Amino acid sequence: MRRPLSIHTRLTLWYTGVLLATLVVVSVVGYSLLAWNLAQDVDQSLLTVAEVVRDRSAGADTGSPVERTLRELLGPDGLDQFFQIIDPAGTPRVRSPRLPGRAPLPLSPAARANAAHGRATFETLRFERGHDVRVLTLPVIRDGALVEVVQVGMSLAQRERTLRRYFQSLLVLVPLAVALAATGGALMARAALRPVDQMSAAARRITAEALGQRVRVQGTGDELDRLAETLNGMLARLETAFAEIRRFSADAAHELRTPLTALKGGLEVALRAERSPEEYRRVLAGSLEEVERLGRLAEDLLALSRASAVPESRRDRVDLEALALDLLDVGARLSAGTGVAVRLKEATPAAVRGDADALRRAALNLVENAVKYTPPGGTVATSVTRDGEAALFVVEDTGPGVPAADAERIFEPFVRLDDARARDIGGIGLGLAIARSIVAAHGGTLTVERGAGGGARFVIRLPAV
Repeated sequence: MRRPLSIHTRLTLWYTGVLLATLVVVSVVGYSLLAWNLAQDVDQSLLTVAEVVRDRSAGADTGSPVERTLRELLGPDGLDQFFQIIDPAGTPRVRSPRLPGRAPLPLSPAARANAAHGRATFETLRFERGHDVRVLTLPVIRDGALVEVVQVGMSLAQRERTLRRYFQSLLVLVPLAVALAATGGALMARAALRPVDQMSAAARRITAEALGQRVRVQGTGDELDRLAETLNGMLARLETAFAEIRRFSADAAHELRTPLTALKGGLEVALRAERSPEEYRRVLAGSLEEVERLGRLAEDLLALSRASAVPESRRDRVDLEALALDLLDVGARLSAGTGVAVRLKEATPAAVRGDADALRRAALNLVENAVKYTPPGGTVATSVTRDGEAALFVVEDTGPGVPAADAERIFEPFVRLDDARARDIGGIGLGLAIARSIVAAHGGTLTVERGAGGGARFVIRLPAV
């Protein structure tokens, strides 16, 4: 497979190609303008000479007096032209001594017709050994009648030589300029992209074990600095993510080790000596509790891993009011025998788009968490409201509340503010983390604040539809 071209090579090629195209266009335009200007100069020169010949040729039977006049008025530049004067019938009357060859200047039908109507004619004719000659045919009108015709000619050989030399110069200068520009462009591209190579080398040295390193910022404030800052920001996020993964792995291992240690200890004690059926039954019952705890932990870990992504195919319209009514019944069953009252405080019609099962689990985790941490005689209230373009699902309790310093930490996996009580009521510390992941996957936020009664107030905010 052919190796792709490097960026600085592609930049050099693009720069060279654009420059070559620009120079070609400029050269073509310059050549055309030069040719046009030379043609205008030739025509203007012919017109000047024709007017001089017309004014000085009256009564002259040879071209010598006119030649002298042209030499006096125009200097050496006037000697490049030759002329002849013909009568209306087309017979030459006066000829310039400098007229090459013996043949007179040709009078084309178009020039003859224009002269008859008093119009001058510029034309390019093939004359003498294949050279192009620019000819001006100027009628002389007196008393409304055509009395003679002045023809002035000028060889275009000098113009063609000038254009040819200009073209040859372009053939040398344009490739030379392109070659020099390509060399300079390659050097500039290499120098401009050298910081990118340095960033690439620095990025290759950064591994999962050395995420604290950063790409050096040049301090120029240009695009490369912004790229370096972007890479450093990405590395910072990766470092945070790796730290969270390591902490999560350590916490998960600790949570798994506790029930496994209890399970192993109980079984070892039961096997040290003969036990009665009742004692074996107690050991097995305790082991079953630890197995159930392990099962809940595994399910929560699986739910947490899946909560961060909700497929588009599973997103439907979800009625939060209906969800709140459903959770009211579930909350009543969860609070049975605890002395905690679960009620629906407010229900405003509101709908969101998402996975109904996932959103139900997030809301249920909040209700279950509130019931667990609310003392007997307390209240857990849910409500559904709208706030502009957002739909709010709120769970408020009259429990001990959440300190402001821990308002974000409680959403981290395996975080329990009251660890001993959480273990007594079966808490693992993943419920709030799962709820926030589900809400975030739906483009919403989950926050906690102090409730009106001093307890905790959890607010799910989702885009309404």
